[in-house]
Amino acid sequence: MGFITENFLLRTKAARRLYREYAAEQPILDYHCHLSAKEIADNHRFRDLTEIWLEGDHYKWRAMRANGVPERYCTGSAKPYEKFLAWARTVPHTLRNPLYHWTHLELKRYFGIDRLLDENSAEEIWNRANEQLAQEDLSVQGILEKFRVVAVCTTDDPVHTLKHHERIRSAGVTTAVFPTFRPDRALHVENPSSFNDWTDQLAAAASATIARFSDFLDALSKRHQDFHDHGCRLSDHGLQQCYADPCTETEASGIFDKVRSGKQPSPEEVTKFASFLMLFFGHLDAAKGWTKQLHLGAYRNANTRALKTLGRDTGFDAIGDWPHADAFARYLDRLDQDNRLPKLIVYNLNPADNYVFATIAGSFHDGSIPGKLQFGSGWWFLDQKEAMEWQMNALSNCGLLSRFIGMVTDSRSFMSHPRHEYFRRVLCNLIGNEVEAGELPDDDELVGTMIRNICFENAARLLELPIPEQSGIAVSSTR
Repeated sequence: MGFITENFLLRTKAARRLYREYAAEQPILDYHCHLSAKEIADNHRFRDLTEIWLEGDHYKWRAMRANGVPERYCTGSAKPYEKFLAWARTVPHTLRNPLYHWTHLELKRYFGIDRLLDENSAEEIWNRANEQLAQEDLSVQGILEKFRVVAVCTTDDPVHTLKHHERIRSAGVTTAVFPTFRPDRALHVENPSSFNDWTDQLAAAASATIARFSDFLDALSKRHQDFHDHGCRLSDHGLQQCYADPCTETEASGIFDKVRSGKQPSPEEVTKFASFLMLFFGHLDAAKGWTKQLHLGAYRNANTRALKTLGRDTGFDAIGDWPHADAFARYLDRLDQDNRLPKLIVYNLNPADNYVFATIAGSFHDGSIPGKLQFGSGWWFLDQKEAMEWQMNALSNCGLLSRFIGMVTDSRSFMSHPRHEYFRRVLCNLIGNEVEAGELPDDDELVGTMIRNICFENAARLLELPIPEQSGIAVSSTR
């Protein structure tokens, strides 16, 4: 018997029943990820297990470095099988790290491989997986269909072309693929050279001339509309903290002119400019009925040497420890006072702040939309069993778990789809254990409906993505 059994993570009869009958067969709506629209449009085929599984995976790189693996086997020039073998030798040392669960769940679901991965099994697993990767059902589009992914929302800078999304749409790909508007570089005036280069790219993308601040705002609005026309219904920001300092349009315009002339703004001006734009983007999202996502609390690039030699997003970030309550509350309050508070999901990276985010978000429901403000799923270092339970417990205690829109992968990997199964098993185990303990009713219609909604239908209803009818997915209109 393999490690990943039918009852993996499901400790009680109620948990197993709820998972089988209400969670397992739900489709996937991956409303936040970093998958490549180009690879989807190209229906990319992966040459080997290293390309699909190890390239770009900073979770695995961190574990390998901790296990004493030299960098050439992580991000360096080692041959693909050498990198895979270095990972295989590391896996037995990941016991109790979520990577051990994810690794064997992915091997089972993609390739039907039940063996534990280690140095001795590496060659057989490498050969079996590579043979299957050559088949049609494990091309990029085949993978999306295999895992019943109804929709994917990629993450896109306003200056990016949307031609790959157009190619996907015209090709009639089964999975709907939509862009997500992530305009964070518009906030970063602290580096005038980089900001000015990006602003020139924005002008080109919007077919506009940007001479004044009003031109800048118009170009951003134009790209926001372009994204909407391509099916975008979500925006996203990755910030240390919210920006919420008062700033008039006249002040923001003066800061813009200063930076465009190449002058360095003060730290106070950087914060004011970002605060003005975050309100501006909130207004745009609210006007179009979009959902805004805020990813808060990451401590980026902790290791200077690694940043200089390997660059960003290579596995050297951490959990930050900043005060969030005041800025987050003031940001939501200002949008609410303007009557321009969009639907919103906040993802927290420091578990010490779970109740802060859950309670502040819960202070801005207005009765107009069920679940309008979401305390989002466990993110990054917290997208594992223990922290998923922390997040759901905080949400349950301070709000309505029944309106939760569930799991996202936040992944760059096409091997990440079983993360939804992992989450669903954790959810059903949490609820099933309480059913058997008599803490929740032993009523499958009541409890099971909640689970089904969390796994798919809540997100489909709240986000209102224009999923084509040919997807075959019918979403209940029940509020």
